Amino acid sequence: MVALVERPSAVVPLPRARFTALVVAASATRRQALVGRLRLLGARDVVEAASGAEARVRALYDGPRDLVVIEGGLPDGAALPLLAELAKVGWRRVVLLTVRDDPYAVRAALNAHVRCYIVTPDELPAQATGTSLPRSRPRGGSPDELSGREIEVLQLVSEGRSNKDIGDALGLSALTVKSHLARIARKVGTGDRAEMVAHAMRSGLVR
Repeated sequence: MVALVERPSAVVPLPRARFTALVVAASATRRQALVGRLRLLGARDVVEAASGAEARVRALYDGPRDLVVIEGGLPDGAALPLLAELAKVGWRRVVLLTVRDDPYAVRAALNAHVRCYIVTPDELPAQATGTSLPRSRPRGGSPDELSGREIEVLQLVSEGRSNKDIGDALGLSALTVKSHLARIARKVGTGDRAEMVAHAMRSGLVR
């Protein structure tokens, strides 16, 4: 793993030698690798969840709530809105794993109080499991995989701009804007402009 951003004023190392962690990742093999790493680092208990819905239930764990390790692009929604809910029940130290490395994604994560933003390569190192794990790609229905250009397009959509106006503002043809909107629709699971903007706003990607 490669750390892209870490808050200098919010260090991830925990106050106790042994700690409790919540791991949220869609892939069972990815979770197994992360659990193994955390136990090697001193995790006393590790709570696992395969989706946002499961994480909401498992987050009510009756004990210390020290660290969340969460994967972007969960199958049932974006990670960032979920983090706000987890923080309310005591999980405030967050490490986000993602394949995105653009500044828009980093800014949205920092705004959501993520303390460490990690870009995962094609394969996770697998000292904990002895096997090489393929990267778990989001399955759609999530804004977490939007590119920087797609976020720019969505920002202008949120301002009520037409495809032509968006193209003029970004130096693109109306056809290219339409292609961007089609890709956004596939990623967030809807082609409705208002719903696309709502998804992005909930994720903190547009204002």
